[in-house]
Amino acid sequence: MSILIDADTTFIVQGITGREAVNLTRECLDYGAGAKVVGGVTPGRRGREVHGVPVFDSVAQAVEHHGAPIQGSVVTAPPAFTKDAVLEAIENGIELVVIVTERIPRGDVAQMVELAGERGARIIGPNCLGIIVPDVVKMGGIGGPARDAAKAYSPGSVGVISRSGGMTTEMSSTLTAAGLGQSTAVSIGGDAIIGQAYAELMPLFEADPETEAIVIYTEPGGRMEAQLAEWVTANDSRLPIVAFMAGRFMDEMPGMSFGHAGTIVEGKEDTATEKIARLAEAGIVVAEEISEIPAIVKTKIAARAGAAGRAVA
Repeated sequence: MSILIDADTTFIVQGITGREAVNLTRECLDYGAGAKVVGGVTPGRRGREVHGVPVFDSVAQAVEHHGAPIQGSVVTAPPAFTKDAVLEAIENGIELVVIVTERIPRGDVAQMVELAGERGARIIGPNCLGIIVPDVVKMGGIGGPARDAAKAYSPGSVGVISRSGGMTTEMSSTLTAAGLGQSTAVSIGGDAIIGQAYAELMPLFEADPETEAIVIYTEPGGRMEAQLAEWVTANDSRLPIVAFMAGRFMDEMPGMSFGHAGTIVEGKEDTATEKIARLAEAGIVVAEEISEIPAIVKTKIAARAGAAGRAVA
């Protein structure tokens, strides 16, 4: 199984005629069994095709042409037009929106996230690379060209969640090299405001019987880790979680910003040291190096399997 997407997920690409979107569409079509990209949207470009995918002026036209509900959309529109694109998608019944675009005004993101919550939709991003189910389907630019994604990602039982798109692939590649495949990997985006963070995705992984552990890549700044720790504690999660905290040096450089917009440290609770302590209190192991993660994950999975065996006995 997987979370969020599977081999039957249909989606569109908004802004499909842009240069990056053309490449992204090709990558998705080429990966796995081939994504079901059923349309693209660029106002004023109706009647064109991108790698065989029909282009429409609006999401409504794409849905009408498909003749059935469309599950997802990858939004690549420029920052000034992203909010309208996302609201249009949600208003037309699309329940999963992956926003690749970066540098979107926070006010616009807040409005998008609010509407998604009201309509029961999920937003991944903004400023993310998307979602991949190894050897099955990918939605977004995650992993790059299909041949590269096939090398980095392998099917298995470890869920991956990362604030960094590139590190989603780096961590998955490290797991793959150690013989640990991934159930689903999600690049959630590094901005200060995003749609689905760790805590929002955990119930989905928790409900997936094939997922046996979670690996996360995180950074200083924001409250995502605190929310994750609270969720894990409150729900007595069955899944062992291993984290890697980037930017630890920021604790020695107060007032400095680093990496993503979400790494702005506004107080002591946002520092790497405090986050590591909070995660540890919730039973989440924080690795010193990414290279250490596979061994820790294997140990955790083995320990959980052993405990389950003793319980049955």
